[in-house]
Amino acid sequence: MINKITQIIVKKVLPVFLLLVMVVLVYSVIMLRDRNPGYRIDIKVEQQQQSQVKAGFFALPITPEIPDFWRDADGNGQFNIEGGDYYEDQNGNDQFDPVYLAGFQNNRPAAGIHDDLWARAMVLSTDSFTLGLVVLDVIGLMQHDVVKIRKQIAQVINIDYTIVVSTHTHEGPDMLGLWGPTRFKSGVDKDYKKRVIDKAATAVIESFKRREAANIRVGQDLTSANHLVEDSRAPYTLDIGVRMLQFTSKKSGNTLGSICAWANHPETLWDKNLLITSDFPHYVRHYIENGITYNDSLIQEGIGGVNLYLNGAIGGLMTTSPRFGIEHPLTDSFYMEPSFEKADAQGMYLAKIGLDALKNGIEFGQADFNIRAKTLHIPLANKNFRLAAVLGVIDKGLSGWITTRSELCVWQLGPITFLHQPGEMYPEIVNGGIESPPGADYEINPIETPPLRSMMKGTYKFVVGLSNDMIGYIIPKSEWDEKKPYLYDLEESPYGEINSLGPETSPIIYQELTEILDEF
Repeated sequence: MINKITQIIVKKVLPVFLLLVMVVLVYSVIMLRDRNPGYRIDIKVEQQQQSQVKAGFFALPITPEIPDFWRDADGNGQFNIEGGDYYEDQNGNDQFDPVYLAGFQNNRPAAGIHDDLWARAMVLSTDSFTLGLVVLDVIGLMQHDVVKIRKQIAQVINIDYTIVVSTHTHEGPDMLGLWGPTRFKSGVDKDYKKRVIDKAATAVIESFKRREAANIRVGQDLTSANHLVEDSRAPYTLDIGVRMLQFTSKKSGNTLGSICAWANHPETLWDKNLLITSDFPHYVRHYIENGITYNDSLIQEGIGGVNLYLNGAIGGLMTTSPRFGIEHPLTDSFYMEPSFEKADAQGMYLAKIGLDALKNGIEFGQADFNIRAKTLHIPLANKNFRLAAVLGVIDKGLSGWITTRSELCVWQLGPITFLHQPGEMYPEIVNGGIESPPGADYEINPIETPPLRSMMKGTYKFVVGLSNDMIGYIIPKSEWDEKKPYLYDLEESPYGEINSLGPETSPIIYQELTEILDEF
C-alpha cells in the first residue's frame, strides 16, 4: 500500500510540484530582471571660465482623472463597503474604479481633487553643458522610470543630463505599488504612470525651447522656518533652511522661474484626507508666484514665473503631524488638526520666508559650472521589498546579485551647489548630530561624518532628496534599530527601517558622495 502511494506521488504529485516550482522561479527571474541592463551614468564636467547662463521653465498638470467618487462613511480613510462606504458610479461601468493614494495606509482611494498635481521643469545651459530638472508631485519614482523620461527627451532634443525629483506628496496616486487595496496588491495605474512620464519629458522639452539669457538671484534663511516642522525620531535634528533661486530674463527683467527648497514630508493633511493635492507645496508655489494677499489686500508681491518646490533631508522623519501646530503668519489662528487651512498657513509662511530671503540675496548672470553624476549599486537587504518585487507589488528590478541600481549627482553654479540623493536622508547625515545610542543594532561610532554640507563648496548649499530614484529612508548605520533592546529605551522599534533598503545604504551613499565632493 505504501509503495503504491509512493508511486502515485512520484508519477502525479511530484511533476506538478516541480512544475509549480519552475513557474515560480521563472516568474521571479522575470520580476527581478534588470530593467536597463548595462545602464550607467558617469558625468564629469569642469567649466572653470564663467559663461552666460540661459534658463527656461515650463509646467504641465499631471492630475489624474477620478472615475468614481466615494464617501468614507466610517471615517477611517479606507474604502470598505461593509463599513457603510459607498461610491458614485460616474462612468457607468457597474464597478468601483479607485485611484489609490500613496503615503499612509493601504486602500485609501481618492474621493476628489482639491488642486492640481504638476510636472514643473527647468533647463539651464552654459557654454559647456545643458542641464534639465523636472519636479513631479508624486510620492516618488523608481530609477528605471527616470530612465524612461530621459529616453523620451533624447528622442526630441539633446540635453546632457536630466534630473528627476519627486516632492513626495502623500496625497497623490500610488506610483510605487505599496498602497494598493492590500499589502499584496499594487496600487499603481500603469496608464497614469505612463502619462506622468510623458508629461515629465514634455515639460523638460518645452523648457529647453524657452531658454533665454538670464540673471540669477539667490538667497537663503537658515533659521526662520524652525517652527514649521518637527523631527519625529531621536536624535532630533532638522534641515530647516529655506533656500531660494530666481531666474529673470536678461532682456525683459521678468521672472522666468524660481526654486524654493525646504525639508518636510508633504503630509500636513494627514491620513484621512481623500482629496488629490500637492499638500503645502501647492501653497508655497502659489504665493511665491502670485504674491501673498489677505482680505483682498496685497501683503507681499509675488515674483511670477514657474516655481519649483524641492524637498531636502526629510528622513527621521520631518513632519507636520496632528500633534504639531502651525500658526498663521498674518492672524492669531493656530492649527493643530489636519486641514487645508493648516497647509495654507504653512505654505504662506514658507513663501514669505523665501521671498524675504531673495530680497537679501545676491545676483549674477555669468557663472562657472561643474557637475559630477554617477551610478551606484546598493544591496537590497530589505526582505519585504524583495518579496514585494517578486510578487510584482513594486516594479523593482535588480542590477546584480541582490543589489539595485541608483544614482547620485552634485552640480555647482557659481556660489551655488546642489547635492541630489535618491531617498529620504536623515538630516544628521547632512547637518551633523549623528549618535551611537544604546540599543542600536550595531555598536559602532558614527560612520557618516563629517556632515555632507560641511564638505559642499559655495555659500548656498541645496541638498535635494528623492532625486533620480526612490529608495526610502537613508539611516545612519549607528542609529539602525530593528532588534531589542530598542534605541533610547523605546518599547517598540522606531519607524524607518521598514522602509529602507538596508543598514548599508547610508554608508555606501555617504562614501560615494564624499568622493564626489572631494573631486569638487
